[in-house]
Amino acid sequence: MNYTFSNRISELKPSAIREILKVTQDPNVIPFAAGNPAPEAFPVKEMSEISERIFREMPASALQYGVSEGYMPLRQAVRERMQKKYATGTEEDDVIIVTGAQQGMELTTKCFINEGDGIICESPSFIGSLNCFRSYRANLIGVPMEQDGMDLEKLENALRENDNVKFIYVIPTFQNPTGRVMSLAKREKILELARQYDVMILEDNPYFELRYSGENLPTIKSMDTEGRVIYVGSFSKILSPGIRVGFVLANSAVISKLTVAKQVSDVHTNLMYQMIAHEMLTKYDIDAHIAKVCDMYREKRDAMCDAIEKYFPKECTYERPDGGLFLWCRLPDGYDGVAFCKLCGTRGVMGVPGSSFAIDENEISPYIRLNFSLPSFEQIERGVKIMGDTMREFIG
Repeated sequence: MNYTFSNRISELKPSAIREILKVTQDPNVIPFAAGNPAPEAFPVKEMSEISERIFREMPASALQYGVSEGYMPLRQAVRERMQKKYATGTEEDDVIIVTGAQQGMELTTKCFINEGDGIICESPSFIGSLNCFRSYRANLIGVPMEQDGMDLEKLENALRENDNVKFIYVIPTFQNPTGRVMSLAKREKILELARQYDVMILEDNPYFELRYSGENLPTIKSMDTEGRVIYVGSFSKILSPGIRVGFVLANSAVISKLTVAKQVSDVHTNLMYQMIAHEMLTKYDIDAHIAKVCDMYREKRDAMCDAIEKYFPKECTYERPDGGLFLWCRLPDGYDGVAFCKLCGTRGVMGVPGSSFAIDENEISPYIRLNFSLPSFEQIERGVKIMGDTMREFIG
């Protein structure tokens, strides 16, 4: 049978990272490609205790249908933590629990984007969000990244030259894929430009609590007094990605529409894992757990940076992040990251080419993204050496 798929799906390419992840299931492959947290960072003991208690004391609550907005105690705990710890959220804001931060992107796009509407994105940016935007046939407008965030002059040009922009999409802290942090001045200016041109901001912040050095910066949402910023957070990086629990914090009118959109998507997020996330926030020392995870990842970051200094040719550079899960590496001008990653793949090491994060899917990029959280220390040392040897051969 010949299948005729919808226009919005037939033109969509698979996520390069999801496809690479299939290969990394091979235990012989060194996994620098995926953005997976380390399994040893999962709070298995605590989550086991919580699960046993839930099934003993309130099984019906965990196994029955729930409301689409999410488990109320978790929503309240998220609001309180974001307000007290990060001064983020106002009385006019509300929270919806979503099936991972990715669903937060999808519901926001579904609610605000008509075909052809503009979305301004950092260039490069997270492939999962870009493909979400593409699936709604949005017009993606890339703004180049500088070391401290978007190029503001080019951002304002994009806002001036495109009259149907609905929102600006940013990952301000430990940006994926670059690992860069947007400066406070740029956070303030982007919010000012959003007000000036009457557009919204979609603030994606899944990595911000994974800081290993440097000072915390306020969220853009914490400076929002108009309900202009939609903030998306996640428990994937601080608890476990497999539980698929995230949240959106936004003006209550926005949350109401996201709720309607979620009702026709998956009805509600897994209640058992919502209840586990709630207990982790309220009955355990979540900040101590995050600090322990940060200590672990700091060591892995340093190990990968040290290995790069030792094994990579000097013509190839990298950026040392203050947090997050990734290193952003660069081949010399004129070399293609896709061809390099394919060659490394034949030698048992998987990285992600920079073109996977490009707004223009046909762009040729000399960049590669490497993940340091998942591989072991031994894999980091061995994998970076293989990559370094391959680089010398590749660039001649």
